[in-house]
Amino acid sequence: MTASTSAPRQRGRPPRIAPSRQETREALIRCGTELLTEKAFLSTGLDEMLKRAGVAKGSFYHYFASKDTFGLLVVDNYDACFCRKLDRLLLAPGTPPLTRLAAFMQEGMDGMRRHDFRRGCLIGNLAQELASLHEGFRLRLQQAFAGWRQRVCTCLEAARADGEIAAETDCLALAGFFWMGWEGAVLQAKLVQDAEPLTVFAAQFFSLLGRPDRAPAATADSVPTVEDPHVQSHPD
Repeated sequence: MTASTSAPRQRGRPPRIAPSRQETREALIRCGTELLTEKAFLSTGLDEMLKRAGVAKGSFYHYFASKDTFGLLVVDNYDACFCRKLDRLLLAPGTPPLTRLAAFMQEGMDGMRRHDFRRGCLIGNLAQELASLHEGFRLRLQQAFAGWRQRVCTCLEAARADGEIAAETDCLALAGFFWMGWEGAVLQAKLVQDAEPLTVFAAQFFSLLGRPDRAPAATADSVPTVEDPHVQSHPD
């Protein structure tokens, strides 16, 4: 009987496995999320996104039915990531509620500094650009802001229950006011390329609550934050 022989094992790197269609879609969505914190949706070219993601030019419609479909998926991705960030900071156990809110604001300031004030809020950017042009985007962006408002409202309700703010405070209205001011401050910070609009808003907001001692300082590491290594950082 003759023993069968097999080809000798080749040395070197293992063969490269091409990413799946789903993996490529996810890579493009992540890339789009980064780009649209810096640039307008309508003026961002598909080829630019494909190049940044390392995907073959001209293959966009193999992964998405339209640019609008892609844009809404980017909004979903950003919103989900941002909600995880809000939950991590605003629900931090053992930390006073207003300190949690200050920690969110501090992290936002630090994130804008880290990216040299090139990046803003994707939801705010798209709301300014598309709300009057595309009903589908307007409704989805409105939904995102409603979710963010409710999370801040829950934090303020905890502050009210703990006696940090007045018992008669309308927490839902105050949470809406917070987002109006914070989004405007983010826009101004990007415009002037400085954190001053953010620190001014933070100081005025906490003074309005009668708690100026809770306002984050202009420099990093002034407010304690709770880090979760299992949560991907939000694209500031």
